[in-house]
Amino acid sequence: MASSVHIAGIRKVFGKGAKAVEVLKRIDIEVAPGEFLILVGPSGCGKSTLLNIIAGLEEPSEGELRIGQKNVIGVAPAQRDIAMVFQSYALYPTMTVADNIGFALEMRKVPLEARKKRIQEVAVMLQIEHLLDRRPAQLSGGQRQRVAMGRALARDPQLFLFDEPLSNLDAKLRVEMRAEIKRLHQLSGITTVYVTHDQIEAMTLGSRIAVMKGGVLQQIGTPDEIYRRPANTYVAGFIGSPTMNFIDGKVQGQGEQGRFVFAGGALDLPCPDATELTLGQRPEHIHLSDDAPWRGEVVLVEPTGADTYVVLKTEVGLITVRAAANTKTQLGERVGMTVSGRHNNWFDKSTGVRVG
Repeated sequence: MASSVHIAGIRKVFGKGAKAVEVLKRIDIEVAPGEFLILVGPSGCGKSTLLNIIAGLEEPSEGELRIGQKNVIGVAPAQRDIAMVFQSYALYPTMTVADNIGFALEMRKVPLEARKKRIQEVAVMLQIEHLLDRRPAQLSGGQRQRVAMGRALARDPQLFLFDEPLSNLDAKLRVEMRAEIKRLHQLSGITTVYVTHDQIEAMTLGSRIAVMKGGVLQQIGTPDEIYRRPANTYVAGFIGSPTMNFIDGKVQGQGEQGRFVFAGGALDLPCPDATELTLGQRPEHIHLSDDAPWRGEVVLVEPTGADTYVVLKTEVGLITVRAAANTKTQLGERVGMTVSGRHNNWFDKSTGVRVG
């Protein structure tokens, strides 16, 4: 049965005295039963450390951690009723797929017939029932990752933990396995906490995303909330590919009659009540226009099939525009840009915190 996860005031400090390093700084997260939570951030942000604390592989320096109604601080990993899938598949090379999947059940002394039944159920769920007699060396990377998930799933845990499980796979296989993990979660309904540095994985898999930086939780919300209303410039720049464009400038007149003035241009936009701001605009909300007064020089054209990304050099820095697939622009050409007034992200210029 899926369980909730309660994380309150979790700190983790490695070392002592002058050499102490605080890698988690009072993290507070509530994970609902059956939820798929993504912990995302760059290397060194503390996401894997937090996952290891949930798993019991690390103990927090301070804070409270409950899985379901049980306080698990000091409880051994084997007693937490969790299953973990690692970046490395960690399969036993001399065992068959069936034996790998059923190993935890065997250690728990589950009767042979019940064990066989559960192995078959999991294999069917993961679409690997035809591989049960093979050994890991005879499998592809994606098949090995399915076996690793099957081994975790066979135990029917109350909590799934994934630590960057797709990092070793090629791009095409990562897409396939993302879909497989999402389907697995929908079928099992098991509460899942998933660590990744890949924001595409975060956006496509999670029911909620927790964005971390330097051991601090920057924002937690649905993929749509994180993408459309980032809490600060860090989240805005980390989530989204290509990244959000940032334009520093000054507001002349607030509200619907606002005007945002910046180096090399000005835009008539609804503006918040502030003076110096940073305007954030996604590439899809900036449009090429022949007669627009705000202009830039084309320095890069990236066709992707469905779209073409055009990078322009302007007086406020490089600006990326998502244009139609058949857009014809030449390097060195100066083109104009317009901005949709319906998708503005305003940030305090000094702090980077969202103001509107």
